[in-house]
Amino acid sequence: MKLGVITDGISRDLGNAIDVMDEFGLSYAELQYIGETEVGDHSAHQIRDVDTLLRDRGKPVSCLSRHIFAGMTTANRAGDPLHTQHMDALKRVIDMAHVVDSPLVRIMTQKKEQILWGSGGAENWNVAHGAWDTMAPMIAPAVDLARREGITLVVETGNGTMVNSNYTARRLIDELDAKDVLKVLWDPANNCWCHELAYPDGYDAVKDGYLGHIHIKDVVVDTPRATLEVRELGYGQLGPLFQPMADALRADGYEGVVSFESVYHPGNGDFEAGFRACVEQFKAIFGP
Repeated sequence: MKLGVITDGISRDLGNAIDVMDEFGLSYAELQYIGETEVGDHSAHQIRDVDTLLRDRGKPVSCLSRHIFAGMTTANRAGDPLHTQHMDALKRVIDMAHVVDSPLVRIMTQKKEQILWGSGGAENWNVAHGAWDTMAPMIAPAVDLARREGITLVVETGNGTMVNSNYTARRLIDELDAKDVLKVLWDPANNCWCHELAYPDGYDAVKDGYLGHIHIKDVVVDTPRATLEVRELGYGQLGPLFQPMADALRADGYEGVVSFESVYHPGNGDFEAGFRACVEQFKAIFGP
């Protein structure tokens, strides 16, 4: 499989991040922040410099990951000022994707309403009526833009977003009839918050043509206490599931990138040290 990393998890200094990638033999760069600037906000000159650096160092881009639509709510509508702001940012990211030859651009979804569907009385008393139905109309213009621009979008499964599981991601794609241009960015650690079992349940939901990109980190969630702990890779609740996930991806011929999301530190705030503690395990499980 193709292995990469979200570069700012190592360092926002892209040159330094690439040095560390070379040290550990990681090929694919996922770009989120470069310097203090989120992708989509760099100048044309800065983007050319980024492209030159990546090409000179032999690091193809796997995905441009801006937080498109994050922070929106069910009160927002397509075309309102906040949605327009996010769409404008998406256009800038897609422009950057064309320059750096990124095949994927990440989007998110609006803030989560907890109970979207129900029965046996819950449909009257507990469901956030209409919440889910607000989402597809907000994402549809992004899908249309991606088709026009010849780019593929990936919707990330987030901790606190409306799409917080592979089930909901697939449902959104189906409702938009957008499997050709919208795929799932599967973050199985994020999905732990809603208790979707990564394997086999989560994988089975997206294995038949829905999966576009993967983020890997390890966590322990305590939903009743509203607490999340990032763990060294293999020492969280996903530890026993990573190997069967990787085996299934290989067996099914997954052709995308598995991107290490280095958000662990060993208690001292040093995220590069956290990366170094985890990267060999990541390579051993997901590597070729």
